Amino acid sequence: MRYQISGKQIDIGDSLQGHVKSSLGETVAKYSQRPVDATVIFSRDAHEFQCEAVVHLSTGLTAQAKARDPQIYGAFENCREKMDKQLRRYKRRLKDHQKNRVEQPVEFGPASSYVLSADEDVWETQDDQGLQPVIIAEMETRVPTLSVGDAVMQMELSGSPMLVFRNEKHGGVNVVHRRDDGNVGWIDPRHTK
Repeated sequence: MRYQISGKQIDIGDSLQGHVKSSLGETVAKYSQRPVDATVIFSRDAHEFQCEAVVHLSTGLTAQAKARDPQIYGAFENCREKMDKQLRRYKRRLKDHQKNRVEQPVEFGPASSYVLSADEDVWETQDDQGLQPVIIAEMETRVPTLSVGDAVMQMELSGSPMLVFRNEKHGGVNVVHRRDDGNVGWIDPRHTK
């Protein structure tokens, strides 16, 4: 597993890096045989240290956790415990869902990502199409090819309100999202009339 361990305006020593690699590697190995990479970022906020960890698995799932503590090692241990709890909670679902699947890494396809200006005063007009938002940033992003169940698990693991993915059954772009009533919505444009 590749590790990227860094600190925001604090120095991370070799001892802490070694502790993070061994402890996090041990935790992730309990639940996944093929982790791809892990990013751990330490920062300081007033009198507390904050630890943020993101682990990408070869199944396409991304697990992330965040914790605070007055001690830097305590912040990491709290973060690692949250990651452990999260991975343990989904282990059974992952096993049940993928027991009939052939073990292959998730494929990612390229896609464009845009950031639009939220300020309507800076929108420009273009021909007869009316007001158009100004594009502030244009980036390349990756869209995973997943089943609907995997997409829901990925969305829940990452804690994000929605996930765009390519449906592995038909290759079309789909969206799963957290609804206001707490349920999960699934948008599949292929099935519209």
